[in-house]
Amino acid sequence: MIEVKNVTKRYGGVKAVDDISFTAESGEVLGLLGPNGAGKSTTMNIITGYLGATEGTVLIDGEDILERPKQAKAKIGYLPEQPPLYQEMTVRRYLEFIFDLKKVRLPKREHIDEVMAIVKISDVEGRVIRNLSKGYKQRVGFAGALLGNPPVLILDEPTVGLDPKQIIDIRKLIKSLGKKHTIIFSSHVLSEVSAVCDRIVMINNGKIVADAATDKLSEAVGGGNLLALEVEGSASAVKDAITSVEGVRRVTKGFGLSYTVEYESGTDVRRAIFRALAKADCPILMMRSGALTLEESFIKLTEGGED
Repeated sequence: MIEVKNVTKRYGGVKAVDDISFTAESGEVLGLLGPNGAGKSTTMNIITGYLGATEGTVLIDGEDILERPKQAKAKIGYLPEQPPLYQEMTVRRYLEFIFDLKKVRLPKREHIDEVMAIVKISDVEGRVIRNLSKGYKQRVGFAGALLGNPPVLILDEPTVGLDPKQIIDIRKLIKSLGKKHTIIFSSHVLSEVSAVCDRIVMINNGKIVADAATDKLSEAVGGGNLLALEVEGSASAVKDAITSVEGVRRVTKGFGLSYTVEYESGTDVRRAIFRALAKADCPILMMRSGALTLEESFIKLTEGGED
């Protein structure tokens, strides 16, 4: 549904986006993740046609966003971080205005009623927008993006400034919309991405540094899995014993007796580590298998993966 092909955006001699490519399929919620200044918003603006790429192409359901902007943009519903709402309008009047602006070819009242029901703002349809809470204003922005039933939704930091209950409500809304729309969800809040997205494309310094299913990101990042250990003995003896095991990539000393062992995917090093530490007379007090958390993956990719 969305194809981003070799897109680069330069500002003078600076590359805000550097030769990135990815796709988002129909019915997929794709998270665009990265630190502030990584190039997420620039990428979103290029996808929606607000910015032109210096190089590369973006296709929305086969339509080039630059060569056929009218046709491509008609397939997109866009919710920026700060929804451009007309504060003096009532909710219904604003949605009627957006309906006309988009030239939607659906029964007007029925369609607006349907969209308001989806985002749960029917109870405030007669209220002036400036008197609404932040959460309701965000929902009004969602409603505007949904008018016309566009197959693609682009959401840029949709939960910024919301309270915990509002965040949970927006998450549920995005998950439900993901069943019928292709959604690109931009955020630097890791819990948001892990809770909502099927797949993550991580950007750092304008480049894609990871592209994987949310639950497979740790393997894509580290090429392996983790063991958490508590071991008695000198740090040098423990590290020497563990690193002697085939398949172990790295050993990191934590607080007290704790160690983290990163090992190659597809292997099971637990028995070999047990034997190596027993031989070194370093008793294991605890061993627990796991994988890189989203936070650990994020830090490793955006800060060079230092210990």
